[in-house]
Amino acid sequence: MTDFQSLARAAEGEMRHVFAETPLQKNEHLSAIFDADIWLKREDLSPVRSYKLRGAFNAMRKRPDQRNFVCASAGNHAQGVAYMCRHFDVTGTIFMPVTTPQQKIQKTKIFGGENVSIQLVGDYFDDCLNAAQNFCQEQGAHFLSPFDDTDVIEGQASVAVEIERQLGSTPDHIILPVGGGGLSSGMLSYFGTSSQFTLVEPLGGACLWAALIAGKPVKLDKVDTFADGAAVGQIGQRTFECLKSIGLANVLRIPEDRICITMLEMLNIEGIVLEPAGALAIDALQDLGQMIRGRKVVCVSSGGNFDFERLPEVKERAQRFAGVKKYLILRMPQRPGALKEFLNLLGPDDDITRFEYLKKSARNFGSILIGLETKNTDGFEAFFASLEAAGYTYSDITNDETLAQFVI
Repeated sequence: MTDFQSLARAAEGEMRHVFAETPLQKNEHLSAIFDADIWLKREDLSPVRSYKLRGAFNAMRKRPDQRNFVCASAGNHAQGVAYMCRHFDVTGTIFMPVTTPQQKIQKTKIFGGENVSIQLVGDYFDDCLNAAQNFCQEQGAHFLSPFDDTDVIEGQASVAVEIERQLGSTPDHIILPVGGGGLSSGMLSYFGTSSQFTLVEPLGGACLWAALIAGKPVKLDKVDTFADGAAVGQIGQRTFECLKSIGLANVLRIPEDRICITMLEMLNIEGIVLEPAGALAIDALQDLGQMIRGRKVVCVSSGGNFDFERLPEVKERAQRFAGVKKYLILRMPQRPGALKEFLNLLGPDDDITRFEYLKKSARNFGSILIGLETKNTDGFEAFFASLEAAGYTYSDITNDETLAQFVI
């Protein structure tokens, strides 16, 4: 047993005085699809619906004389820190961007109670982080990093301790999401080479991928925050030291819209509520194919803090990625009967979800924004062929991100 394994097991043992282990569940639905033994480590069922309270707990328990902790977070880390501030009866100051949804702010307040205060600073996380670190220097408080901290990494490794005990063996293959790298660093350090790892990032926040190419942590020029639990602009220095030997072949980047398909499938088929980052590991199964067939595979569902007000957006993204929903800007003659002629081109499975005149671009023609749904992509192939045969001019703007922001 390595020193790190001993420390991780000790941390996991102490956690049992605070919260129960999260379940490791075999998923028959996924196992049948991928012809493998697929197990889900349900971190979405922790008291704060993510694994983040583990690292917060371990870092706090190792500082019994520290009475004032500070963190910067708009999500799961804030909730984990708040929960543990209340448990240890210490003071926590949590910095969040002004743009943080009220649902996350309220949940953090509920978990922390009178032990925490929330400071809303800046529109972006970097502003929030700078304010938190300056506050620490002024107040002599301890800054709790969400991932780039040795004690936090050690605490997150308790997930691996539980998997090993619950499974009764070491998994053949482990799939887990990567944001700043705290969870993946802890689990790789614990299992070493005894398991094969696949690390999964959202395409719009692939900071590990960028660091592996550069050979060092680098800051991404732009981050898509949809999968906010794993959308990090730069991998941690300590975590990169743990992950730098993983190799690009073992890192996957998943389009944010594809994650939405997995979120909906897990909700509708299994009744499991996952946030985008929490669905990353499960979504990656489809990319591994023969690599996992017949093997014992553990996917870490890292979080379930999902605001159901986002469900329409998730469905929209999923349909667009699957190719069963399209948005067009269509040039239509402005004469009697033109709309009826257009409608006759639709197939029996086609449905109009949006129809809006954008402007009258010419005296005889008008530009129309139209949203269409169909049951399968073949329906659109036939529809587009009919449009072209009828002489309609149109532009497919479904995947034009810049234009879609303004009109969809």
